[in-house]
Amino acid sequence: MAWEDRTAFEAIEAQFGLNESAVIDLMRRHLKPSSFRMWRIRVAGRRTKHAALRGAVYLRHRATHTRP
Repeated sequence: MAWEDRTAFEAIEAQFGLNESAVIDLMRRHLKPSSFRMWRIRVAGRRTKHAALRGAVYLRHRATHTRP
């Protein structure tokens, strides 16, 4: 879930009980150093990783061709 850009840290905490710093520590332990650096750079620029910053469009993923 942490690798996915649309999944907020709050959703991970609600489901698994891991806060943002715990997720970062987990990713640091389980990814190669270069992969972790790339992930951190990508996550640092994402508004969608924090529920308070993202708009209602990102509440959950839905394919564009499906009915609302």
